[in-house]
Amino acid sequence: MSNTLTVRLPEELLERLREKSRRTGLPMGRVVRESLEAALEPEINQAWRKYAGILKDGPPDLSSRKGYSRK
Repeated sequence: MSNTLTVRLPEELLERLREKSRRTGLPMGRVVRESLEAALEPEINQAWRKYAGILKDGPPDLSSRKGYSRK
């Protein structure tokens, strides 16, 4: 990689970045790159999310299905 970007972070965000780096064992730069990649992921890959939770076919709760009762 040959491009460098300087970013000023608030102390709290820097501390969270250091903690994630420590927990994962990854360098801070890699954590930042992976987070940016996830944030800038094309919205086409997330288009299905607008449909999450709107299916109306079937029971509202699996526990109400016949055979799944714990009586």
